[in-house]
Amino acid sequence: MNRSICITCGTQYALMENDPEGCTICREERQYVNPEGQEWTTLEKMQEGKQFQNQVIEEERGLYSITTAPSFGIGQTAYIVQQGGFNLLWDCIPYLDLQTSNRIIDLGGLDAIALSHPHYYSTQVEWAEAFNVPIYIHEDDQQWVMRDSELIHFWSGETLELASGLTIYRLGGHFKGGAVLHSESGNDGRGLLLTGDIIQVVADQEWVSFMYSYPNLIPLPANKVKEMADKVNPLKFNRIYNAFHKKVVTEADRAVQKSAERYIKALEGQLFHT
Repeated sequence: MNRSICITCGTQYALMENDPEGCTICREERQYVNPEGQEWTTLEKMQEGKQFQNQVIEEERGLYSITTAPSFGIGQTAYIVQQGGFNLLWDCIPYLDLQTSNRIIDLGGLDAIALSHPHYYSTQVEWAEAFNVPIYIHEDDQQWVMRDSELIHFWSGETLELASGLTIYRLGGHFKGGAVLHSESGNDGRGLLLTGDIIQVVADQEWVSFMYSYPNLIPLPANKVKEMADKVNPLKFNRIYNAFHKKVVTEADRAVQKSAERYIKALEGQLFHT
């Protein structure tokens, strides 16, 4: 009996005798199946091989990033957000070991886990059990949970305040329950927005973008992008941290609005000179 982990996306499945026939997450149009075929591992195998190591880095006061080297699965970054004595793990990565747990305990442990969308659920239950904390997932994405747990709480509505000044906003877009995290006190009171890839920082890091599928380059419609931008418009945040260690470093709240305007113009053919 194993809890299989998809090597392509890092999603962990429930305890079963054999590996699943295929990864539900990867076979959906927003992700992809490895052209070389479906492959599986387990967290125990990853730990025994001693190939992987997590790096916990202080990005700025009250914010730590966690990444795995060498990269595994999608290769996303998780974050520990500290605000008013409350420690939140935002998004998950597949690899967890004792060294990582001890480092997080040194930082004050965790009070909760919250996720932006299903591509980063990975081994979320392993993390929740290690720290005995709840997991918060929007109910719109309940169908994408591949390993159930009593620690998972499905929230509803458009916002969820986890602690004073630390609030999740459902934007949809990439997934119906796609969410971002706003920290009022982050960046020395100028505000932070952690977005997974619900809002994605692009190569020119003064801009962001929005997609239904990133690997398959499926765009979102103009009305959805406007809706997402409108939902975060009242928020103040100077920086965005996404799932791949890129950030908009100044006036990120304005960057989201100008990026949404540019995206909509592109869909309407207003940016092209042919």
